[in-house]
Amino acid sequence: MAAVEKNNDDFEKNNNLGKRADFEKEVRELVETGYSGVEEAILACKNCPLHETATNKVIGKGSSTPKVLFIGEAPGKNEDEKGIPFCGRAGKELDKMLEYMRLSEEEWAVINTLKCRPPENRNPKKSELEACKPFLTAQITLLDPKVVILLGNTAEKAYSPGKKMEWGVPEEINGRMVLKIYHPAALIYTRSRIETQHALIDKNRGLWE
Repeated sequence: MAAVEKNNDDFEKNNNLGKRADFEKEVRELVETGYSGVEEAILACKNCPLHETATNKVIGKGSSTPKVLFIGEAPGKNEDEKGIPFCGRAGKELDKMLEYMRLSEEEWAVINTLKCRPPENRNPKKSELEACKPFLTAQITLLDPKVVILLGNTAEKAYSPGKKMEWGVPEEINGRMVLKIYHPAALIYTRSRIETQHALIDKNRGLWE
């Protein structure tokens, strides 16, 4: 019985190693094409069913050499219509946040974990996050920010699966300083969090200033 369990463990370990190698190879190939090549690959992607209902793929906006890279969840209705991330109500909150952080236009960029809108703005599925992960990783590699700011729990799940970060407590992950704060949409529905968000930003200004 012990031998069977060991064989199963070995199979799972080898399978995971194989998946990791395939993932790293895909990311490496994407990075070699440059940022424009990644954009083309995203536009052509049919790796999950979300592309069937998307009006526009949403790739990112901001600087090509950002000091700070924000990672959001997924496109909403406005983003799907325009192909631009954070262009609706949450985008207005992000603009206020950028101003509070005192970041200039050339110092920030924003991307999402998913490039296609989930129907009815539902939460992304694990399989969808995994399908988009090579694009996310390639974008981070090419943009090469000093700091990655995860906007909410979904961004955390995509960036570091299985790891739980504390709000506003920076950690070094994959060789980068990473910080988790509230998604701008959360500030719309719970206005009391704005003050908390400002406090999280204030105590971490040294990461980007």
